[in-house]
Amino acid sequence: MTATLQIVVLNHLADRHLEVLQHAAPHCTIHMVKPESAAPLMAEADILATWGHLDVRDLYRAAPKLKWIHALSAGVEQLTFPELQSSSVILTNSKGIHGIPVSEHVLSMMLAFTRGLNLFIRQQQQSIWKRVPTDEIYEKTIAIVGLGSIGRSIAKRAKGLGMTVLASKQEQTNEIFVDRLYRPDQMHQMLAEADFVVVAVPLTETTKELFTIEEFRSMKKNAYFINIARGAVVNEADLVTALEQGLIKGAGLDVFDHEPLAETSPLWNMPNVIITPHIAALSPYYLDRAIKLFADNLTHFIQGDALINIVDKVKGY
Repeated sequence: MTATLQIVVLNHLADRHLEVLQHAAPHCTIHMVKPESAAPLMAEADILATWGHLDVRDLYRAAPKLKWIHALSAGVEQLTFPELQSSSVILTNSKGIHGIPVSEHVLSMMLAFTRGLNLFIRQQQQSIWKRVPTDEIYEKTIAIVGLGSIGRSIAKRAKGLGMTVLASKQEQTNEIFVDRLYRPDQMHQMLAEADFVVVAVPLTETTKELFTIEEFRSMKKNAYFINIARGAVVNEADLVTALEQGLIKGAGLDVFDHEPLAETSPLWNMPNVIITPHIAALSPYYLDRAIKLFADNLTHFIQGDALINIVDKVKGY
């Protein structure tokens, strides 16, 4: 690999991040630029570091030398366009760095519901002193739909809190923090047993609207639904119906089909819904972890070794 690689990064980096990348690739040129200003750099670009939700098709078409696109996110939903799928350009992602904040976010939602915080916070705003029913997550059952690195992190922490852990995934493997593993075609069976259902699958053609009214009908009426995956994994209208009809007890939602969530959405005013603005993975340490992974991959790339987290461009994960 030559030492004159041109790396375009569609994000601002702190000095400490640049130092990490320059240590991994000391003779390469690193360009930090906003997406709308990147076009003039793409003719010479060898590597593009971007985010999975950014549409970079125009930049890709302007980059005849491009060899590798790295997503600073785990999701790559906007990076699997046909031209890239049919090309030799490698696509990698930042899978594996999100487990700590996302799993803590899931636990915070579960604990908020069981301890009534979703109701107490509303009462506090009105100076109301009133007890509401509370519960425990100890010995409750959590079902994790999608057992990738984030799902495993959730499973580990749930198991540590004394929960029974169920999970579904394509490949049946031995999982030390999972009590029972289900195939995707057994998902309804798993949903019927869970007190909490957590969605942690990537967004692909297969998982789009994975949850419809039928899936909510399969859940317990006292179960909570938590989505930290992508909004399009859920039919949002069906979720609203399930909540209004009492098919499920509540929902913790970090992602939505259209973001920001419309002010007219009935979800805003439901006391059994917790809404966060797509921040489950956010952490003061996020970019440090993402750049460390990118730098490790840069070392592999320069040395001609296999890259970490290569994405199947057709499957989308």
